[in-house]
Amino acid sequence: MNPAFKQWLNSVCVWIDSTALSQAIQSAAWVVPAVQTVHILAIAALMGSMVMINLRLLGVTGRDQSLAAVSRRFSPVIWWALPVLLVSGIILITGEPARALKNVIFQWKMLMVISAVLITLYFTAPLNKNPAYWDSRGGVGRVVAVVSFALWVGIIFAGRWIAYF
Repeated sequence: MNPAFKQWLNSVCVWIDSTALSQAIQSAAWVVPAVQTVHILAIAALMGSMVMINLRLLGVTGRDQSLAAVSRRFSPVIWWALPVLLVSGIILITGEPARALKNVIFQWKMLMVISAVLITLYFTAPLNKNPAYWDSRGGVGRVVAVVSFALWVGIIFAGRWIAYF
């Protein structure tokens, strides 16, 4: 890691750690478990929806429903869970900034999150304009589903590994 970036990151962590909000999170024993619970529930909601959409995209399940119908049913859960994950994640980072921000696994997780959100946008944007869009794309849809699965599973694993790395 670049020494200048490392020094800057350390300064950011020290600054966050010294804020009143960080101190309040650190001193209230119930905050981190409560926020982690909300974070995990949001992950479960997002993953359940993502699995249903990707399984339909792969043609494994839900063949009696159009991909557009499955997406309309489950996409709102994804787009509501993401802000919950963002807010709860920021709270968790604020409570222990160095533990997260300096952790290479956390950094990889954030890259995967950005990639997964972009893949999700790549999937939903054309489908919103043309409900039959992915029906005519054949193997591309399957690739999108596999990449999406891999990214979201990687995000979950990385989230757990942060504590141990």
